[in-house]
Amino acid sequence: MKGNAKLITVLNSLLADELTAINQYMVHSEMCESWGYGKLHGAIRAQAMDEMHHAEWLIERIIFLDGAPTVSKLNSIKIGKTVPEIINNDSEDELNAVRAYNDAIKLAHEVGDQVTADLLSKILGMEEGHADWAEIQHTQMDQMGLENYLMNQTTSSAV
Repeated sequence: MKGNAKLITVLNSLLADELTAINQYMVHSEMCESWGYGKLHGAIRAQAMDEMHHAEWLIERIIFLDGAPTVSKLNSIKIGKTVPEIINNDSEDELNAVRAYNDAIKLAHEVGDQVTADLLSKILGMEEGHADWAEIQHTQMDQMGLENYLMNQTTSSAV
């Protein structure tokens, strides 16, 4: 089915955002694992997996609309050097994603593509969940202090 060219371009831009997030989150997840923050490792890894699903769904939709998915484009990846930097970088990206998905949903409605709007709304809800998670982490760091927060992010290991 021939889709709207402007919408396909926007979908490819969202795809670049998702592919970038996958890479950034996987690096952040593994850094947390290396530092012994198993809970953060698992939470950030789960978000990376969500982003993989988003990328898959966008690719499927672009192909359905007779577009060509661009999987070779990545945006700038912002790797944090500390846990607060990791959470800040990922939070900023999620808030940008929320704005981008809202804009894309408006465009999908303007061009009369309800199915794409529905897909983007589904992804938007997940992105808002990621942004909320990051906000909770910031609140916990502020209320507990960084050291206590980080202690809560460790998992006990049998040695």
